[in-house]
Amino acid sequence: MEKKNYQINNNYAGNRVDVFLSEATGFTRSRIKKLCDDGEVTVNDGIVKANKILKINDLVSVYVPDNKELDLSPENIPIDVVYQDEDVAVINKPQGMIVHAGNGTKGSTLVNALLYHLDSLSGINGVIRPGIVHRIDKNTSGLLVVAKNDNAHLKLAAQLQDKTCRRIYLALLDGNVKEDKGTIRTFIGRDNKDRTKMAVTAFGREAITDYKVIKRYQNYTLCEFSLRTGRTHQIRVHAKYIGHPVVGDPEYGHKNGKFKLNGQLLHAKELTFVHPRTGEKMTFTAPLPDYFVKVLNKLKEI
Repeated sequence: MEKKNYQINNNYAGNRVDVFLSEATGFTRSRIKKLCDDGEVTVNDGIVKANKILKINDLVSVYVPDNKELDLSPENIPIDVVYQDEDVAVINKPQGMIVHAGNGTKGSTLVNALLYHLDSLSGINGVIRPGIVHRIDKNTSGLLVVAKNDNAHLKLAAQLQDKTCRRIYLALLDGNVKEDKGTIRTFIGRDNKDRTKMAVTAFGREAITDYKVIKRYQNYTLCEFSLRTGRTHQIRVHAKYIGHPVVGDPEYGHKNGKFKLNGQLLHAKELTFVHPRTGEKMTFTAPLPDYFVKVLNKLKEI
């Protein structure tokens, strides 16, 4: 990932950040907006929106992902299609599968599998992310909805924006969470020490997560999480923030191999949205994967 820095002088003071960066980098304004939305653009070390007005001596930084040749050919990779019709598909993604190609990833993604198994996908997100309305992390398992046409994509994206699309996760956390339920409110942005990770920071975007305890074990707590916002790695960052990281999390958790896991014990168990064509409210659930259940069976309840 390359970092570009620009100091604003009299010629550019008063410009929007997307207008300035489009001229400075040669990128389209839509690409600059996407970088802003992903938290890759800062002004004086604070994450900003594309319409931020610049002032003299502002320091504008943009983190540009490396360009990699991407392989978007269909691949016959087995996937669990929970539901599909002419507009949407609901997928139960396994742990270890990346949703779409990106830096260092050229194939064997969910998108490659979707191109093989589904007859159509929306094109709004471009050739790299066809059909992808929202993502879950590589080592997080569970449900996500895929759009099969642009009309469905726009309506599903609007539901994510106005919080009418509900996503519920289960996670096993290290330690004994004190409160039975609560709400975590912070700002999340890129970690200044490691740009591949996220962190709670004063210069990030607002992140709100509701949680409640489902079951307590010796030294561990099974919790349910509900997202009010959709920041990158939100649950994992918030779990670390309250002092109880997700068990098995290689980036935000404790480095131990007690359970010999391949990733965090975080599962998107329930997904609710309004069907973009019929207006019907639809709810889907996915059982915990076997490796998650196996760990729970080893633990002693308290």
